[in-house]
Amino acid sequence: MATRIRRVEYFHTTVVDEPGEAYKVLSALAGLGVNLVGFTAVPVGPDRTQLTLFPEDPGKMRAEAHKAGMALDGPHHALLVQGDDQIGVLATIHEKLYRAEVNVYASSAIADGAGKFGHLIYVRPEDYDRAAKALQV
Repeated sequence: MATRIRRVEYFHTTVVDEPGEAYKVLSALAGLGVNLVGFTAVPVGPDRTQLTLFPEDPGKMRAEAHKAGMALDGPHHALLVQGDDQIGVLATIHEKLYRAEVNVYASSAIADGAGKFGHLIYVRPEDYDRAAKALQV
């Protein structure tokens, strides 16, 4: 698999930082038939956690979450990079953004241990189209 970069949309929801809260949201979305291509959770205070959800189909996510009464903030835009894991692949991607003078304000990447990786890149809304162009998306 060559490196594949695509535009993705994501949504936030904030939950109480207690055992099982992410499970409740994730299982509810799965039960509604919403497939996620990415997920992160980060603390946003002493007792709250922000869940970031990257649906395969943002329209379906919006509709199903609305029907279920889930409060979501979004959609927001990010870039999803997937491909063969190799030394320097993340540096190559970030070099293109650097040369386009795009500031990456957050990112997460992980290798799967079987030779593939995934990388989520967050840029400011005003930089999004320039970032996509720099990465030839």
